[in-house]
Amino acid sequence: MTYDPVLRVRRFNRAVTSEVGALDISFLGRGRPLGAARVLNSIGQGQSDVAAIRDYLGLDSGLMSRLLRSLEEEGLIETVPNPRDARRRIARLTETGRSEFHAYETLSNARAKTFLAQHPQPEELLRAMDIIASSLGRDHVVLEEKDPRHEDAKYCLSEYYAELARRFEKGFDVSLSRDPGARDMIRPRGAFLVAISDGLPIGCVGLKGSGGEVAEIKRLWVAPSARGLGLAKRLMLAAETAARELCIKVLRLDTNSALPEAQQLYRRTGWKEIDRFNDDPYPDTFFEKRL
Repeated sequence: MTYDPVLRVRRFNRAVTSEVGALDISFLGRGRPLGAARVLNSIGQGQSDVAAIRDYLGLDSGLMSRLLRSLEEEGLIETVPNPRDARRRIARLTETGRSEFHAYETLSNARAKTFLAQHPQPEELLRAMDIIASSLGRDHVVLEEKDPRHEDAKYCLSEYYAELARRFEKGFDVSLSRDPGARDMIRPRGAFLVAISDGLPIGCVGLKGSGGEVAEIKRLWVAPSARGLGLAKRLMLAAETAARELCIKVLRLDTNSALPEAQQLYRRTGWKEIDRFNDDPYPDTFFEKRL
């Protein structure tokens, strides 16, 4: 016997609503409801365009206007016309607003740490939360081009290498692989793309170029929590777009038979299997795609 999935979802929704204080008149005891606190947090995190904040939080125009007005009346924010487009507005924190933002950050971090400390298996809990957050936020994932030495890129690559070590029969040692140099994945030679979900990196792909018309796709990885949401295909298409911008005509990649889901993706998206084109000890299958 299994309980009705709908009832389980609704139970989860009630638990989260209670835990995050969605029904509280004073979120975290700071004197304003969760909606106003979320708007303040978005501005404090660096978002400024009012329309973008509204879309990110999923608010209608009327509610967004009321929340902004309440924060302005408290002296926490100010809104001004966008200097590049007078039809749009930008919001920024006042000095008082910055203090209030930091107070929320301190309280929220402390509450999160306490929540995790109370669970006997915090890593399992975090994995479950990552799956839910990735699913709910799938439409808000953005692809950002970054230096492969950036902290977000290095995190993705370390997770990618660790997964290969687990899945390959003889493990994986990056020092034995034909690991591309950073400059080969930075324009004008190539590019490195990172998928960001609400500030956290959840996927990556590299375009390794040499300045010529042939380049390679390297290091495609998606976090387990975000798989099945179409992100790998999206990363690959973005890498192809970057290749076209760099006047690259032919893309190649190598993979291993221990990664069948990757091979399925490549075949479904127009890649053709070819003969080996390098001496890397790990791949056993090779593909090419003409742009």
